[in-house]
Amino acid sequence: MSEFAHRLNLQQIRDGERIDLSADEGERAAIAARLRLPTLARFDAHVVLLREGERVVADGRIKAQLEQSCIATGDPVPASVDEAFKLLFVPEPAADPDSEIELSEQDCDVVFHDGQSVDLGTALADTLALALDPYPRSPAADEALREAGVLSEEQAGPFAALAALKGKMD
Repeated sequence: MSEFAHRLNLQQIRDGERIDLSADEGERAAIAARLRLPTLARFDAHVVLLREGERVVADGRIKAQLEQSCIATGDPVPASVDEAFKLLFVPEPAADPDSEIELSEQDCDVVFHDGQSVDLGTALADTLALALDPYPRSPAADEALREAGVLSEEQAGPFAALAALKGKMD
């Protein structure tokens, strides 16, 4: 069971239908736990659905207020997400369950459904996961990294190596 499941029966989806979703406290806590977020104070989505036979296009925007953990210190880092998205729900391909399915770059926002319903909520939670900063940093991150001996890009990059060589040649 998904933490934010909002299943929509394919037969009941009307072309141009607008849906507004807001995660309740329990749903936000479950999404935060799955995404390892210290807090998820708000998660809303505004979606317009377009139905093309068994294909459903969900076009809209997600908005969230949250905290992520700093990659260097673990301190909470406040963040806002305001992200447009376009998802295409298509029937799950009939294939051997052990075979691999190749997806092209254009297929990156494709979500499979079972032919009966689409799980809009889970797709939206996944969209939030993809919108998060993969390397959140608190104001104390640079100092913590320096103390741990991690070099900055300026110190470790190719130009720093060239500058060190130049200094040895002078």
